[in-house]
This record gives sequence, structure tokens and C-alpha cells, in this order.
Amino acid sequence: MARRRFDKRPDMPKGSLNRESLQQAAYIFGYIRPYLGYFIAGLVLLFVGSLVFMIFPYLIGQMVDIAQDKSDLNLDLKQVGLVLIGILVFQGLISYARVLCFAHVSEKGLTDIRKAVFSRLISLSIYFFEENRVGDLISRVTADVEKLYSVFSVTLAEFLRQVTILVVGILLLGITTPRLALIMLGTFPVIVIGAVFFGRYVRRLSRARQDQLAETNTILSEVLQSIDSVKAFANEWYEQLRYGKSISEVVSVSLRFARAIFAVFIITILFGTLFFIIWQGAIMVANGSMTAGTLIAFVTYTMIIGGAIAGLGNFYTQILSALGASQRVRELLFTEPEIEQIVQPPRVQSLTGDIVIENVHYSYSSRPEYKVLDGLSLRIDNGQKVALVGASGAGKSTVIQLLLRFYEVDEGNILLDDKPINSYDMLNYRSDFAIVPQEVILFGGSIRENILYGKPDATEAEIIEAAKKANAWDFISGFPEGLDTIVGERGIKLSGGQRQRIAIARAILRDPVILLLDEATSSLDSESEKQVQSALDRLMENRTSIIIAHRLSTIREVDQIFVLDNGKVAESGTHASLSAIPDGLYNHLSKLQLQSAYE
Repeated sequence: MARRRFDKRPDMPKGSLNRESLQQAAYIFGYIRPYLGYFIAGLVLLFVGSLVFMIFPYLIGQMVDIAQDKSDLNLDLKQVGLVLIGILVFQGLISYARVLCFAHVSEKGLTDIRKAVFSRLISLSIYFFEENRVGDLISRVTADVEKLYSVFSVTLAEFLRQVTILVVGILLLGITTPRLALIMLGTFPVIVIGAVFFGRYVRRLSRARQDQLAETNTILSEVLQSIDSVKAFANEWYEQLRYGKSISEVVSVSLRFARAIFAVFIITILFGTLFFIIWQGAIMVANGSMTAGTLIAFVTYTMIIGGAIAGLGNFYTQILSALGASQRVRELLFTEPEIEQIVQPPRVQSLTGDIVIENVHYSYSSRPEYKVLDGLSLRIDNGQKVALVGASGAGKSTVIQLLLRFYEVDEGNILLDDKPINSYDMLNYRSDFAIVPQEVILFGGSIRENILYGKPDATEAEIIEAAKKANAWDFISGFPEGLDTIVGERGIKLSGGQRQRIAIARAILRDPVILLLDEATSSLDSESEKQVQSALDRLMENRTSIIIAHRLSTIREVDQIFVLDNGKVAESGTHASLSAIPDGLYNHLSKLQLQSAYE
């Protein structure tokens, strides 16, 4: 069984806006394909609106020529004014429809991207989450996707609009005033070279900024999740310094974006050229080769074209910045999932629960030289209640994680009903398990929602019955809101014993073939432990149950105890048989606990 590891797609584009990066970005833009009709309509309206907009400079020039009685139009100033008003109204309606079309594309497309990223995240293996910090992943789903939103909603449309204005404006100038148009076009090579140079620099810095922002979000996430420890150690000052240093790095990278330098560069060239063109045009008006209205129209067109060029530079850097963000999103979307298709598994339990572990070897990827399990072999029959005991690091929890297929073994086999566990469909396989962990972390909704997590389509009667069997109904019914009581983030509004019984009710509702109990009572007081243990005894009836326990007093009645040491089974038997071995490891652990209790 080969171990699955997280591996980023190796051919991610790193440099400039090249063919490869556009091909990769096309994957993201593929999410607007279902809304292509709106996108095309928006582009048509964009093109029409840009053409209509280019009429304004011409009419402004004609108004000057009409005032000087030099116009070729058979219109007076009042009529030209009415035409301008009509064009403004038409332009407004087109702009309104265009914005609606692109808003539909951006909102729907980005919603699909967020769903796809979240779906891919929850389908990835535990390996992935061990190698990536939560804050960085949150940043990818939020900040990086938000950058794509600005491209879909504004930047892309405005970029195309400026390109249309630029092309149409140059054509009009080439037809009406070719001499002045050539002077203006002489500045193009310098601007284009500058745009390419700055664009590469900005894209690289954009990627660095997103990475640093993710680091900042990671610190924020870690501090809020561990706020008890922060306050217990009075380390608010330390975390403030750590966060401040990280956010300052974001500012430092952002200020290196060089957009201001780029803007100054373009504006200097454009205005210098504009002043020179006006001077040349004034000479042509003076010698009669051009009317004043034509010069005004030309200057207006030139200013619009200059604005389009400046806008192209700005939107170009924004698109490059978004490509940097989209690369981080694509890395998630291209990561190989553990679960190919997320669907609700059918509740058809065909397993009996016979488990065989044959000569299993396992080591963590971060420490391959250390064998957590070194030739572990054991058998658990259907309906048996077995316990795994041993010192910390003996491999007890690793057995649970391997059974759940969080990890894959290096060597050996794990069989369930005489079939390798990796031969089962992942979702169907895990649907036959339920786990009650040592530290129960509930979702921040109601008690009802947390119990329903075991069986989302359960009836009200089934929920109440599960709560009663878990010894949880007494305290639930005592709350004013009952099952609708909000438990708070991570279940903070409930006590440890109450959270544990909610987790047991959830497991009862799931009705699993195989039950996993990982130190389920070790952190409870005596009264809560008694309530929880009673509920667990009820839950373990007629099902295969595997218990990890440090308190040996809680496993006296199990059918079989496996004592793990150095990654393999050192002893096995019942509590009575193992206690009868004078120099046995189980007996030694029992005496240590007894001595600790007296002390």
C-alpha cells in the first residue's frame, strides 16, 4: 500500500504573463463558462458603450467649429446639445446593463470557485493538513479568491474597455489627423516596454504579498484558537509583537509593488507628449491646415487614449496580481484528493466488523527513521470489546488513525472482513465507523445539529432516543431551548462531561459497525466519568469496539487487552490473565496507576 503524500503541481508558472501562465489561468476562467451568455452580452455592451463614448470628443470639436461657422454638420448648437443628452442617456442604460451582466458572471463564478476550493480542501488527506497551516488555507479561500473576484467583476471588463477605446481612438486619429497621430504613436514602444518590465516585477511581489498575508492570517488563527494558553501565560504582548512584525512585512512587500513609480513613468511620458502635440496642433491651426474644433477633438481623443494607456498599465498589474493569487488557488484545486467525489454515503451496513492487522509497519513522514509501529499483528473478532494500552508513544492512537485510513501503512496489511481496507470506497468505509475522542470539539451550532452530525436525516424521536441512551437528555431537557441550545464555538458553553455525552449521542445515532473510543473518559471528574461510562457501555453493546485507555480501571470488563510496546503487541489477554503475570508489562502499568492514586 503506497503512502499518499501531498505534492504541488510541478508546472505552475512563476514568471511573467506568458503562454503557460495564461493556459493555467484559463482553468480558473473556466468557472465562468456556465455563465458565458451573460459574459458575451457584457462584452457586446462593453464594445457598444465604448464606441458610443468615442462620439463625445467628435461632437465637442464640432460644437467649437459650429460656433465659428466652420463645421460640416448641418446642425446648430441646440441640436448638438440634444444629441449629446440622448447619447448620455443611452450610454447610461448600456453601462447599467453591462454592470449587471458582469456582476452576474463574477458573483456566480466566484461562488462556484469557493465551492470547488472548499470541496477540494475537505477531500484532501490528513497528510495535506499536516504540511499546510490552517491560516494559510483560510487565506487562499478568502483573500486569494477575493482577488479573483475583482478581476471577474471590474478589472477584466475595464481592461477590455480600455483596449477598445485605445484601438478605436487611434483609428479615428489616424483617419482625421494622421500627422499628429504619428507623433503620439511614437511614445508607444517606451510605454509597452515599461509595462512589461514592471508587470513581471509586480506579479512576483503580488505572490510574495499573498504568501505573507497568509502567514499573518495563520498567526491570527493560532492565537484565537489558543487564546486560553495565551492569557494563561500572560503572553498578549508577545503575540502582539509577533502579529505586528508579520503585518509590517505585508506592508513592506505591498510598498514595493511599484505601482506609484509605474504611474509616474506613464503620466510623465503621456503629458510630455500631450503638450508637444498641442504645440504642433496650435501651429497647424495658425497656418489654416486644421480647424480649432478638430484640434480640440484631437486633444480630447489623445487625453482619452492616454487615460486608456495609463488604465491598461494599472489593470495589467492587477491582472498579474490576480494571476499570482490564482496560482495559489490552483495549487489547491490541482492537489490529488483522497476522496474523488463527495456524496452522502448510503447507510447500507454490510460489514461484520472482523479486523485483522498483519505485520504492520508505520513511521511518520516527518521522522521516517522512527518506527511508530514495527511489525504489529493482532486480531479483533466481530462484536468484541478490546482495549489497547501501553505507554505514551507506543502506537495506540496510530492504530486508530490507520483503521480510519487517515494514513496508509508502510508495510503489512489491515483487513476488514477478510478484505484489505484500501479496497473499500473511502466514504462508504468510514460511514461504518464512529469515534468518541478524548477531547470533544463540537461545531458552533445547536445541540440538535451536533447530534445530527452522526445521521443528518434522523428524526426527532431518534435524536431524543440517542440523547437518552447517552445520559444526555436530562441536562438537554433542562435547558430553556432544549435541543436548540447553542453550544458556542467548539462547544465552549458546555462542560467537558456534557460535550462527551453529546459526542456519544452522535455515535449512538450513527449506529456504527465499529466503535473507536480514544481516552473517552480520561479528562472527566468522577461523577461525569460515571455518567459517560454508563453511556459508553450501552453504546458498545453488540458492536466491535476498540478502546484506548490510560485508566486501566475502565477496561476490566473488555474481552481482550492488547499491550503495545515499541510498536508491537507485547502481551494480550483479559484483565485477570494479564494481572496474573508477575513481571508483565500490564501488571507493571497497573501497579504504577495504583501507586499514583494513593499518592
